[in-house]
Amino acid sequence: MEIVRKSCAQGAKEASGLTVIIDVFRAFSCEPLFFHFGATKVVLESDPERAMSLKKRHPELILVGEVNEVPLENADLGNSPSEIILKGEAGFKGKAVVHRTTAGVTGAATVLEKAEEVILGSFMTAKAIAAYALRRKPDLITLLAMGERAQKKAPEDEACADYIEHLLSGKPYDPVRSLRDVVFQPTAQKFVKGGKKYLPREDPIFCLQRDLFDFVLIAKRKGGQLVVMKAS
Repeated sequence: MEIVRKSCAQGAKEASGLTVIIDVFRAFSCEPLFFHFGATKVVLESDPERAMSLKKRHPELILVGEVNEVPLENADLGNSPSEIILKGEAGFKGKAVVHRTTAGVTGAATVLEKAEEVILGSFMTAKAIAAYALRRKPDLITLLAMGERAQKKAPEDEACADYIEHLLSGKPYDPVRSLRDVVFQPTAQKFVKGGKKYLPREDPIFCLQRDLFDFVLIAKRKGGQLVVMKAS
């Protein structure tokens, strides 16, 4: 089993095999929370106009999303784990979600063009992802860290890829160093400083929790939509 590391939008174009697409801050830390709180369906929509149009035509949908971190117009929530947790089951149980983000969601749409299987990755589901991949035993696993706005590497995504690679191969991993290399960097500090309402201070706390959930989320094309579902 070969493990390949890729990053950002260019890496999304090159990813192949079983691909774990990682977006820690914040898209794929949001995804498992939708299911934890009882969402019945999650659709990834890379185009913000189409995402907003879906909400307009189907107001019962829960629209969660952003463009370069700024929440979408008329969205129910920004791309924030904190906001999702505060809503809880009352906000998601029995409902369908449309999710749009600049890095993770758009990257997933690109990866699906040629990858054999696409797994949505974050610290929250890392151990479950590694166990699933080891059961599947693919010839090639691509760990794709989507990075900051899919344009430059982000320490939290690379750290999550490090952790999953450690779980897959036994490669050394230092969790304290990993946290140090993430928390004091601009991608985390922009939340910690609290300068923008749509970047809650609490988000990194939730996003950096390891192995909260024992399920794996995969993305597939289904009926013209990019749908997220739990792997069997």
